[in-house]
Amino acid sequence: MPSITVQESKNPKLVYMMLSGGVDSSVACAKLVDEGYEVRAVFMQCWSMNQINKLKLPKELYDCSWEDDAKDAELVAKKLNIPFEIWDFEDEYYNKVIKHMIDEYSNGRTPNPDVMCNGVIKFGIFYDRAMKLGADYVATGHYARIVEVEE
Repeated sequence: MPSITVQESKNPKLVYMMLSGGVDSSVACAKLVDEGYEVRAVFMQCWSMNQINKLKLPKELYDCSWEDDAKDAELVAKKLNIPFEIWDFEDEYYNKVIKHMIDEYSNGRTPNPDVMCNGVIKFGIFYDRAMKLGADYVATGHYARIVEVEE
């Protein structure tokens, strides 16, 4: 009787990394690459001078541009020899996060825009797009636990 050898797939798991260009996401990205994951770096463009102008805010508030941050993220991706993309979420960020924040302030409440951004942008439209593109996981530079969920 012939023996059958079952081998585990050699295909690495695909991770879409939210790469900001900062230290936390850069280190997390490097660790994923070192651990053998197939990593695709994505910079999320959520804010620009367009929004500063739309809100009639002083131009000085745009001291740190998304373009500069994206260049930093791209340098990290090049150093790690992984693909790099910029995904434009500016309209979604404005409509779902900024407008919500303004509405809350107008109604005398103190919103937390990071909570809205996490739910709507990072683990909403970013996650959905990454999954549609075949991601096994998404990652950020934030501290997290992995929880297995049965579907």
